Amino acid sequence: MQLNTATQNKDAIEGLAKPIPSREAQRGNQEEPETEGGEHERAAARNGVKRSEPVASPPAVRVKIHPTADVSDKAKIGDGTSIWHQAQIRENAVLGERCNISKGVYIDFDVKIGSGVKLQNYVNVYHGVTIEDDVFVGPSATFTNDMYPRAAMWGDDRLVKTLVKKGASIGANSTIICGTTIGRYATVGAGSVVTKDVPDHTLVFGSPARIKGFVCECGFPVEKKEIKGMGMEGAVVMKCTKCGKEFEVAYDIYRQAKK
Repeated sequence: MQLNTATQNKDAIEGLAKPIPSREAQRGNQEEPETEGGEHERAAARNGVKRSEPVASPPAVRVKIHPTADVSDKAKIGDGTSIWHQAQIRENAVLGERCNISKGVYIDFDVKIGSGVKLQNYVNVYHGVTIEDDVFVGPSATFTNDMYPRAAMWGDDRLVKTLVKKGASIGANSTIICGTTIGRYATVGAGSVVTKDVPDHTLVFGSPARIKGFVCECGFPVEKKEIKGMGMEGAVVMKCTKCGKEFEVAYDIYRQAKK
């Protein structure tokens, strides 16, 4: 993964939120002045002599940062990531490749975000949160990082971390209480308050959020196919209603689902 500091190319920050054109594109149709070397190369070509391959230009910076966004020069942003209107990204935050950071998003210092992540308008991601690859966070969702907040008291001893695993989705206006882990490909319904861990592939919603069903990697609901034993060692085979993919859920987690 290639990372660029936000000040690697000032034009990428203060321009019109588009990639910096390559050196060749910047030249356009302008012709290079005639040189003695150019004449020699044409003569060599007429005599069947192959010239050496040109040295490749460095790849263009592909980070898109809107002029109204506030991005610390100490943040690290992966190639292909877009940061839109009035977003703020603080120092030492790390964002992977191909992320989409929408209008008004706040990303606190030291936050770690993987590749392919989509944060919709006005999402708040505070210090202590780690978001893995391919996570979706809906508009106005908020993370927290202090279980017992006081305006006059803050320090690392009060910090409580949160982890969102690969492929999970969090619905609009949800609140994620710190100290929780949201599992791989889990889905949190809109307006939920998450107060405890969300297992892989589960659908949770409500306040507090509770397991209501199960979802596939593609996001669609799944159905029970068969039960392979009960108790702590048991499992339930689930099959997607959309793509047909199958996976297993621990039996004790399956029993927690509330219809």
